[in-house]
Amino acid sequence: MTTIKTIYLGDLRTENEHLQSGNKIITDAPTDNQGKGEAFSPTDLLATALGNCIMTIMGIKARDNGIDIQGTEVDVTKIMASDPRRVAEVIVEFTFPEKDYSEKEKQLIESVAGTSPVPLSLHPDLKQTIKFNW
Repeated sequence: MTTIKTIYLGDLRTENEHLQSGNKIITDAPTDNQGKGEAFSPTDLLATALGNCIMTIMGIKARDNGIDIQGTEVDVTKIMASDPRRVAEVIVEFTFPEKDYSEKEKQLIESVAGTSPVPLSLHPDLKQTIKFNW
């Protein structure tokens, strides 16, 4: 069964519908690749998916262990390579709320960071740098 329906809108832009929910995302080519850069690029979504997938698996682990990480912020930095043009590195930096986390809780949350589907699905040549700010 189809998960996402994409329509090419022209001018290097797509509209993507998540069929189960009806939510839509527009993509645009970045300005450094002939686009307008007015929306997420496909490679922005790849980097976003990495950060969000890690955050989700950490959220599951936190919830299952009674640890409150609500309010955690994630900064994602995408670094491109040019030959061939590809994502070379994604830096995912987590900043947790100022709470009195124990070392055991921090270790538990950090231990699942690379175990979610997106990090495990990406090519090993893509460098994944994960940082934690407690």
